[in-house]
Amino acid sequence: MKAFLQSIRYSLPFQLLLMHFLRHQLLLGYWIFLVAVINGSIMKSFGGNALLLAPEYLGKVSFYSGLFTGFAFGIFLMSWNISSFLLFGHKFKFLAATSKPFKNYILNNALLPIGFICFYLTHIILFDYENELLDWHEIFALIGGQLAGFTLLMLIAFAYISGSESAIQRSMKTGTSTSKKRNRFIRFRKPSIDSKQIRVDSFFTGWLRIKVPRSVDHYNQRFLNRVFEHHHFAAFLAIVLAFFLLLNYGYFLDRPYFQFPAAASVFVFCSILISLAGALVYWMGRWTLLVIICIVISINLVIAYEVVDMRNKAFGLNYQNVAYRPPYHLQHLVELSNSDQMRKDSLQMITLLNKWKSKQGVEKPYLYLLNVSGGGSRSATFSFHTIRMIDSAMKGALMHKVFLFSGASGGMLGATYYRELFRQQQKGKIENIQSHEYGENISADLLNPVFSALVTRDLFTPPQYFTVGNYRYTKDRGYAFEEQFYQNTGSVLGEQLKDYQQEERAAKIPLGLFLSTVSQDGRKMMICNQPLSFLMRPQPDSGRGIAAEPDAVDFASLFKAQDPYNIRILTALRMNATFPLVLPNVWLPSEPVIDVMDAGMRDNYGLETPLRFISYFDSWIKEHTSGVILIQIRDHQKNKNTEIKATEHGLGDIWYKPATAVQNNFYMVQDYFQESMLSTLNKSMEIKRFTFMYEPAANRPGAALNFHLTAQEKKSLKESVTNEGNRKVLENLITLKP
Repeated sequence: MKAFLQSIRYSLPFQLLLMHFLRHQLLLGYWIFLVAVINGSIMKSFGGNALLLAPEYLGKVSFYSGLFTGFAFGIFLMSWNISSFLLFGHKFKFLAATSKPFKNYILNNALLPIGFICFYLTHIILFDYENELLDWHEIFALIGGQLAGFTLLMLIAFAYISGSESAIQRSMKTGTSTSKKRNRFIRFRKPSIDSKQIRVDSFFTGWLRIKVPRSVDHYNQRFLNRVFEHHHFAAFLAIVLAFFLLLNYGYFLDRPYFQFPAAASVFVFCSILISLAGALVYWMGRWTLLVIICIVISINLVIAYEVVDMRNKAFGLNYQNVAYRPPYHLQHLVELSNSDQMRKDSLQMITLLNKWKSKQGVEKPYLYLLNVSGGGSRSATFSFHTIRMIDSAMKGALMHKVFLFSGASGGMLGATYYRELFRQQQKGKIENIQSHEYGENISADLLNPVFSALVTRDLFTPPQYFTVGNYRYTKDRGYAFEEQFYQNTGSVLGEQLKDYQQEERAAKIPLGLFLSTVSQDGRKMMICNQPLSFLMRPQPDSGRGIAAEPDAVDFASLFKAQDPYNIRILTALRMNATFPLVLPNVWLPSEPVIDVMDAGMRDNYGLETPLRFISYFDSWIKEHTSGVILIQIRDHQKNKNTEIKATEHGLGDIWYKPATAVQNNFYMVQDYFQESMLSTLNKSMEIKRFTFMYEPAANRPGAALNFHLTAQEKKSLKESVTNEGNRKVLENLITLKP
């Protein structure tokens, strides 16, 4: 038994596995990262596990999506082997005496990949069966595609390796000039590596035959070094090839057939990183850290001095007017929201309110306000289906009754899409707004193209441009998000903000109010076709000592010289739903420059702004309406998990809890504040709130907060729309008079 264990210990596969744990753990780190993503330990809230476990191609999990993912994983595996060979190959010089050194190295370096593949495929089966609700033949088609893609890549790789190693052997024998050139190239710096050899008593060779290493003591040391140097040059060519594949892939992302699964992009991206890291450590040795620091500083300087402008922009806004950029400071914001301007803008809004009232058919109608919460595709899907259910129960009257809709993040995607369908129906372009296909459209994947654009266009591919009107912008993951949402929704959201002005002013469609958050100071950025200075701050009253500072900004007023109504409606939606890290913050041409992010960072329920609207127009509401109907759609339950759990005292109470207290209570604090506002307003007028909430079935996990929904999550959201609680709310709503 002892001899058997010793034979395993000194086998090349075991020694290579041990080397990865003991030295250059960076190579091991990529596997740990992928395992953590697949297992849902990290990036689950961003949908990372779904991207890897249910890869989509042309909107479907299929054999072809598996084929591309498997092929990309093969690229990652070969890049890992190349980097490993660069760093560890010199420890096993007996390989130079074999006919296929690199091929044998790969065969013996397979323990870690085999373990990962078994882990990966097991999780694919479990995830796709339980969450994607795929049939067994669909699951096996996906796995078959992955194995086919992986096998195809390995066949190509081994064919290249065999040809390369044969060429190396010929060049070693003949000493050709090409060999000398390669030698000079690969040895521009001799790597400072330890030449101490690792004991190996056995290794696998072709067809998995076990062989005993030959002694290489009789070989000239220079000859052995040249063998490895030639293989390093071949490995370098493979790295360059993978880099150029990713570089050029970004040019074709706009074509559906070239929109490969995001999982494939992730694997190729990791392969580039691991190849560069391996090459850098090999050639730079102890200087690696210094070189990395210099590279980071150089990139930062290039961006800081705008040699390369990587900032995302609001598509349609004029960034070319550098002669004038509006000042962004307190004094200017106060000027934009002075009493005279607030009064002027409010009168314009009252004109619109009167127009809306004239279309209601009753003397004192209820003022309907629609409010949706943030929550990525989860909220977009739940909001859309809930609005459609309400509209159906009202026999198509909801969009006629709603004066204003607003909210945060994903909820606005669903609400805006439904308003657009209503608009298209009014024009005679859509017959049945209740069609099943529209519900499927809103829940379609948005994450796949964003991740693909992130690892190609944002990081490697040279800039590509597109135009909106007279202005040019760079295609990045923000553009990819907008284009995918445009395609998902049947290409009906391709217009600009200004294209909705006449219909909103004529009260033919509800008025849309899009919000985002200024990351520098937390103020709300409000985008609307109507001037909104009266919403920039609470009403000032010098007699009572109330001179509130602006806590919100009217986008059109601040950027009136930058064509604010020219921005795309898709861009307004993206600014509203800029999920941190997944989508880039949008920078705006003020002085100093500001950038905006998800509206949910300030008000995830989107309730604060409509409550201020009600407060400002309370006199008009009391005189001309029977009160306010506030329809609130939330993507999660109110006051959920409010019970305090007993915890043991420890270091977490001292270090961890204080740092996360605000984050953990973020949504509850918003609830407390908004309930207080609503209670105060209810004392002066009648406000009836009808709250529809997403509540997953008992003992079932809720839908994740990201831009990708599994089949199980889509099913859960649809079922929750018509659960008992929401049905009761709907019954109370439709029985209102008048």
